[in-house]
Amino acid sequence: MTRKMTGAKMIVQALIDQGVDTIFGYPGGAVLPIYDEVFQQNSIKHVLVRHEQGAVHAAEGYARSTGKPGVVLVTSGPGATNAVTGLTDALMDSIPLVVLTGQVPTFMIGSDAFQEADTVGITRPCTKHNWLVKETDKLSGVLHEAFHVATSGRPGPVLIDIPKDVQFATGTYTPKKPSVSHYQPPVKGDMNAITELVEAIETAKRPVFYTGGGVINSGPAASQLLRELVEATGFPITSTLMGLGCYPASGDKWLGMLGMHGLYQANMAMHDCDLMINVGARFDDRITGVVDMFSPKSKKAHIDIDPSSINKIIRVDIPIIGDVGHVLEDLLKVWKSRGRKTNSEAMAKWWKKIDAWRSIDCLKFEQKGKIIKPQYALSRLEALTKKYDRYICTEVGQHQMWAAQYLDFEAPNRWMTSGGLGTMGYGFPASIGVQMAHPDALVINVAGEASWLMNMQEMGTAMQYGLPVKQFILNNERLGMVRQWQELLHGERYSQSWSESLPDFVKLAEAFGAKGILCSDPDDLDDAIMEMLTYDGPVIFDCLVEKHENCFPMIPSGKAHNDMMLAGVDTQGVIDAKGSVLV
Repeated sequence: MTRKMTGAKMIVQALIDQGVDTIFGYPGGAVLPIYDEVFQQNSIKHVLVRHEQGAVHAAEGYARSTGKPGVVLVTSGPGATNAVTGLTDALMDSIPLVVLTGQVPTFMIGSDAFQEADTVGITRPCTKHNWLVKETDKLSGVLHEAFHVATSGRPGPVLIDIPKDVQFATGTYTPKKPSVSHYQPPVKGDMNAITELVEAIETAKRPVFYTGGGVINSGPAASQLLRELVEATGFPITSTLMGLGCYPASGDKWLGMLGMHGLYQANMAMHDCDLMINVGARFDDRITGVVDMFSPKSKKAHIDIDPSSINKIIRVDIPIIGDVGHVLEDLLKVWKSRGRKTNSEAMAKWWKKIDAWRSIDCLKFEQKGKIIKPQYALSRLEALTKKYDRYICTEVGQHQMWAAQYLDFEAPNRWMTSGGLGTMGYGFPASIGVQMAHPDALVINVAGEASWLMNMQEMGTAMQYGLPVKQFILNNERLGMVRQWQELLHGERYSQSWSESLPDFVKLAEAFGAKGILCSDPDDLDDAIMEMLTYDGPVIFDCLVEKHENCFPMIPSGKAHNDMMLAGVDTQGVIDAKGSVLV
């Protein structure tokens, strides 16, 4: 039934109708009517962050770990502009968000009023869609539409800009209805294309599944269908950074992550395969490298719900537009109905080649002396936390790549990281969003000291809400990835890639009322990690690591997947100079 209410009350009522239980925000003059309504209800928890960028990243963490849209409420002007980085991050990584911004009253728009900004204009390039609502009677319809757009098709962030007079005015509220939106992305793939892919699967000699975040976005059923397909066909599988967890790392078909810092066997398989089945990935440049040299011998299939991603970067032979879950379901049905056929003889040879690549321990490192290797720190973190109900966030840089390499994920929605935009400062607020969604879980943010400092103010949020997030900082006193590139590409001219003034992280933690732990000796690392895990509250763990460690494997700029830089790996007798397996 429709009801009369103020615009501010409509906003809260729409959030309740949409099943929202948590919003992240920061008040200001242009949203005070909404905050007054938030105060007068008990259905929705509000998390007061310390910066609007933190609010959006926290909502991203909430969304990525639950599969539900994250919701943000910020004021006009700087409140909205501070949210732009998070919006762009969510757009690049296909994270569903609904961001509500206040705006000056309609009669003041365009007058350069206090805290006025053209929020719709500013955010048009970094949202899936946005609205400026000038009539209260239209507000409820836009609110419900926003949730539909954010979560349908390829997920993404949407924004609603709401002038203050619209919040005060009374209008007619229309409850949520079954979607009649004009935006109805197709979810079922073309059966002819699916059959063509099945035919390719039946005859492929060197196939590989290349999976991405689209599998996770499609929901748990998609990951389960993918696992069933991989086990039934016996095909190897690799994943992008955003797809980690869609297939278990303990699975025997798992090759590990691929791309610039991907595993040797994953990149070699991608280069040499004759059938590449892209499931929910977008051929990002961190994966493809030089496009002309990317997987040159393969027939390529691409399953994606976003039509604009098909043939955007890599030309494919079998395009299938549809939701990953629906397409995989139909793919399995067709393949089974045709006799579950694969080229078993060729597959045996393909796995022999892959196993030879696997025999090269591309993540090999040696922990010696009294300086902690970052790889060792993460391998011990993995060993000591893998039995926990664990969620991992990261900041951006070397530590992010090491986390992807050394931490194993058995299920989707357990890995929150900034992929496409590479946003330093993402991980800490994201961990707050994850912990809000999963209060009893272990939530760890793997960070570098430089990234972590970008949103360090959110320690106040963690303390206020009693969120026991663990900040595991690999402190090399450097902008690690910047320094690595300066070493390899810029003649070791380390221009502005370190800070000469870092805080004492233990004292910083204590200043917020949290626990600080410092570890600099590898012999003390296990005990220090266990101290972090058993402490019932927020922890800043300052792990002092080797300052000039490089992150390998690495595909150098301008090189193909079979031309990787490896560290400390003996490939003699297994591969030749060009990476070809000698078996």
